[in-house]
Amino acid sequence: MRTSQDPCRMDAGRRAALLGLAALATPTVLGRPARAQAGGLEAVATEAAGLDQLHALVIRRGGDTLFERAFAGPGLDAVANVKSVSKTLVALLTGIAIERGAIAGAETRVLAALGRPAAGDVRDEITLGDLLSMRAGLAGTSGGSYGAWVASRDWVDHALTREVVAEPGGRFIYSTGGWHVLGAVLARATGRDLLALARDWLGEPLGIEIPPWERDPQGRYMGGNQMALTPRALARVGEMVAGGGRWDGAQVVPARWIERSWEPRGRSPFSGDSYGYGWFLTRHAGRRVAYGRGYGGQVLAVAPEIDLVIAITSDPGRPARSAGYFGDLQRLMGRIVVTV
Repeated sequence: MRTSQDPCRMDAGRRAALLGLAALATPTVLGRPARAQAGGLEAVATEAAGLDQLHALVIRRGGDTLFERAFAGPGLDAVANVKSVSKTLVALLTGIAIERGAIAGAETRVLAALGRPAAGDVRDEITLGDLLSMRAGLAGTSGGSYGAWVASRDWVDHALTREVVAEPGGRFIYSTGGWHVLGAVLARATGRDLLALARDWLGEPLGIEIPPWERDPQGRYMGGNQMALTPRALARVGEMVAGGGRWDGAQVVPARWIERSWEPRGRSPFSGDSYGYGWFLTRHAGRRVAYGRGYGGQVLAVAPEIDLVIAITSDPGRPARSAGYFGDLQRLMGRIVVTV
């Protein structure tokens, strides 16, 4: 069971073991020899230190902090813009909203949920599940289209009136605008803005800070980008998810929603990884890994079979392409899965 105690504090013995300074007073740590694990984590630290974009790395398993270090940036207890990992957080909020009855389910039609008139085309068929899996079928609002989207007078209207380029529920089209539409649905359905929902449904039960972030011209908090958490808080979210949505004895996110979110529905043309509801899906060392990914190299990864959580923050001003820095982070995550 998770507790409300700061999950990122290590006692002196564990910290010494991780640094390879303690004797083998305990024969095993999580099923591996303590010295071997400490040495493996030091190799992880060395690899991480060689990545000049990486700011902080937190590794937790089974309620214990195995490793945490700030290599650059503001530190482990300062909030960092997690960029599109925000999509993963909004997906969690959606599951809570459904569980609480504010929304009927992922099959809910988007235009009707927003109180908008029928479009008279396939837009009328777009569901919340299509937004969650980035398969709405509308031209994206990310990449080269992002600037025009955030410069528009109404971000929701701009996203919903983009050209239809695929059938709803068809191919994966990366688009932050779709997540902003989803955030607008959540706000309308609950009568509360995304900041209030995030603080009440995630921040308060987990004991983490969620500061205000960017809003659109109508005052709606951006859905799917620009949220900020400390590296330790990000890891705490991951630990709650790894624990089936429970924290400190309370069910924060429905366990069945997490499992549903990890069902492959699309595939990223950039990384080749599958995508569920707000989570990319891959395997490292044969283990299933679900992760949220944000611009610059922000990562929240969960390997549920081994109760492992990896939180990474990076320079938010530099790109992290699958063939570049993000590929480096994938290899780092693979090493971590093997090590622990």
